[in-house]
Amino acid sequence: MSGLDALIQIIGLLTNVLVMLIIIQFIIGLLFAFNVVNQSNDFLMAFYNSINRLLDPVLRPIRNMMPNTGAIDFSPLVLIIILQVIMIILSSIAY
Repeated sequence: MSGLDALIQIIGLLTNVLVMLIIIQFIIGLLFAFNVVNQSNDFLMAFYNSINRLLDPVLRPIRNMMPNTGAIDFSPLVLIIILQVIMIILSSIAY
C-alpha cells in the first residue's frame, strides 16, 4: 500500500502546484485589469504569459464545454473543483 500512498501524494503535490498557478494567474490578471501594475512591465507580462501557456491546454476543454458568461471566466474555478474531487476520490480509494 505504500506505493499507492506515494502515488497519491505525488498527484496531490501536482494538484497543489496547479491550483497555485491558477491563483497566481488570477491575481496577476486582477493587477493588470485594475491597472495596479502596468502591462508594459516586461517581467510580469512574461511570467503571466508563461503561466497562460501552461494552463491553456488544461483550461481550453473546460472553456469549450461551459456556456459563454461574458467577461467572467469560470473555467479556473471549475478546474480547481475537479482537481479537488479527484483528490477526494483517490484518497478514499487509498484508505
